[in-house]
Amino acid sequence: MKAGTDLAQIASLVGDPARANMLAALMGGTALTASELAMEAGVTLPTASAHLARLSDGGLLRMTRQGRHRYYALADHQVAAMLESIMGVAAALGPQKVLPGPRDTAMREARICYDHLAGEAGVAMFDAFAERGFIAIDGDDVNLTDKGAGFFSDFGLDIEAMRGKRRPVCRSCLDWSVRRSHLAGSLGAGVLDRFIALKWARREKNSRVIRFTPPGRAAFERMLRADEGRTGA
Repeated sequence: MKAGTDLAQIASLVGDPARANMLAALMGGTALTASELAMEAGVTLPTASAHLARLSDGGLLRMTRQGRHRYYALADHQVAAMLESIMGVAAALGPQKVLPGPRDTAMREARICYDHLAGEAGVAMFDAFAERGFIAIDGDDVNLTDKGAGFFSDFGLDIEAMRGKRRPVCRSCLDWSVRRSHLAGSLGAGVLDRFIALKWARREKNSRVIRFTPPGRAAFERMLRADEGRTGA
């Protein structure tokens, strides 16, 4: 079978407008019911169920049962990365705007991309971590340095546990609104989780927007500055 055949199969799943809206809704990393996804797609529940079956059979979604409810989520981080990349291409090749990406200023500034920080804040963090020598960038490869491992361990992250997972510790993800890379992988997810645990930031209800508190914003900006020492909990 030619590779293009597989590509066409995935493209046909993502390319339907209703299914695309469902997948975009799941980019927030939260599992949703068929009824919730039907509302996101603007279709009836039976139609939504048919779409969800196709997406699940195609390997893009996973379904879990809780009581009488079925919850749907993206299959894994690779699916999320694919969708973020497609959004970037769509933003670049679609109707030209003064600013690419979401019109909502808060979404542009900081939002969750599956399980890690995206938007202007995410891109700034990626650049700062590279500048401070915490990550090393070689083309498309991103690797955690010894300096970075020490810093993030002090910040409260279990780096050894991350290294034991199949998921890459570090990975770049093309940010579709800024059109530059932000930090994904286990490290990207861990850093955002730590921000929320420290109450530097919170996720806005029913939204992908990440809101920094004033003290959290100050602490985040200190973390980005190369002239600062290590930022502990």
